Amino acid sequence: MPAPPPVRYPDFVAYGAARPAGAPAHSGAPTRRGLGVFGVVAIATVVSLVVGTFAGVAGYVVGRAIDSSPSATIASPVVSFDGPQGDPIPPDEIPGSIAEMVEAVLPAVVSIAIENGRDQGSGSGFVIRPDGYILTNNHVAAPAADGGSLTVVFENGESAPAEIVGRNSSYDLAVLKVDAENLPVAKLGDSGQVTVGDVAVAIGAPLGLEGTVTSGIISSLDRAVTAGGSGEMAYINAIQTDAAINPGNSGGPLLNSIGQVVGINSAIATLAPSFSGEVGSIGLGFAIPINSARRIAEEIIDTGDSSTPIIGVTLDTTYTDGGSRISEVTPGGPADAAGLRSGDVITSLQGRDTSDSTELVVAIRSFAPGETVQLTFSRGGQARTVNLVLGASEDIG
Repeated sequence: MPAPPPVRYPDFVAYGAARPAGAPAHSGAPTRRGLGVFGVVAIATVVSLVVGTFAGVAGYVVGRAIDSSPSATIASPVVSFDGPQGDPIPPDEIPGSIAEMVEAVLPAVVSIAIENGRDQGSGSGFVIRPDGYILTNNHVAAPAADGGSLTVVFENGESAPAEIVGRNSSYDLAVLKVDAENLPVAKLGDSGQVTVGDVAVAIGAPLGLEGTVTSGIISSLDRAVTAGGSGEMAYINAIQTDAAINPGNSGGPLLNSIGQVVGINSAIATLAPSFSGEVGSIGLGFAIPINSARRIAEEIIDTGDSSTPIIGVTLDTTYTDGGSRISEVTPGGPADAAGLRSGDVITSLQGRDTSDSTELVVAIRSFAPGETVQLTFSRGGQARTVNLVLGASEDIG
């Protein structure tokens, strides 16, 4: 079976980059500040090759490829998260067309310019609270975490410096804060209600073209997507869409038919075989479900950090016979409390088959610490099922 195509961050285009063939020349009209290189990444087994001015930015892999599974350590569980039902939209405000939807949502979508010395980049994000809190990808904010700077550009052309409130590399999420009040806010939906075939609309700044809107459908759900690099690994239970997502869309919203955010655009698949190839949309885009992102964002705003659910095991990533074999159980952790042992092979979690380590970790991270899940495993050829309370590992970006 051929390996899946490499998947790349939808990041950024270089300052002064050559104009692609067939692209229109500059019109001479005033433009906003340019948006620079954030990185183009190729994945080769366990090594990520980064091209661009920000070294260490990582790309995505879809399916069964996995660099490593996290070595789980147990922390105190947090209160169970029941999941959002979606921010309500009054019936008289439900848009009747994509144009009406965009008119309502676009003021809440921002472009984000990153600088760190001579390195420059850009991405997208959206306002989640009127007092200046903005949600985006960790890989957008990370290059500014060590002495860099972030500038948020609003739909009306105004800009403001932003600070990083907190980051969660496990989910590829970050919350920024600007000094502002009464900002327009994007309404959050319920990604648990998303269905394949639903309308999907993406807004962001692909190739630095701010306020770009594309549309399509939800192509698939529960797509296992992993991201690696610079010692940071994200496992995402992704929403797949064919709405065009390109470099610069990272961190922007994926909307449902009534203008609620159901995902955060984070990755695209590309046919480019190497870092020297052209990178662009081929109709395979991936977004972080908003239900997971909402929990992480709320924790970051409240405490400055956030937690990642764990089961308290180390997985054998060399195991390829179906399922995820446990190589070590953390003493006193959730798996230990549930009676799991080294050598057990986990085959499903909460009714979802987990054919390998990536599938299992992605399935775990679709829940929250403190929640109880049903886990099925094989021991000595016999299938067993147990209830397990997920633990928490702090993720301080």
